[in-house]
Amino acid sequence: MLVSATLIVCWMVVYRALGNSTWWEIELATYLIVAAVLVGSPFCLKTRGHIGVDLVSEWLPPRGRRILSRVIAVVGLAVCLYLAWVGLELTFDTWHSGETSGSAWDPPRWPFFAMMPLGLGLTALQYVADFLRTDDGAAEAKKSISGQGA
Repeated sequence: MLVSATLIVCWMVVYRALGNSTWWEIELATYLIVAAVLVGSPFCLKTRGHIGVDLVSEWLPPRGRRILSRVIAVVGLAVCLYLAWVGLELTFDTWHSGETSGSAWDPPRWPFFAMMPLGLGLTALQYVADFLRTDDGAAEAKKSISGQGA
């Protein structure tokens, strides 16, 4: 999705530099970028690819770290489930009403909003996996993803 969005934007720049005009590429690139971020969110959480502040957890003993990581997983799960639910309601509302973007291209809005419950629902499942994972499991997952695993 990101590659497609990049190609679309590059094409748009060249096409407009040649004096032409288009009306669909910015909206499509936006849809693709939002979808890539939301659908890629669970993988980012699994691989610890997001930016995190671990100052507090570094000062805690191992048991405290486990408790903190589980509390964070529960809070993250709650936030993701709430936002997935709101996104699902928004998706159904826009689908039933037939809402469109209002631009010259005028695509339906529900596919854009559908990425929210999909991506955040999958991220919620990853938080459940994080909650159930032991510290050894987290180390193994990190090793296997970085290519150091057997």
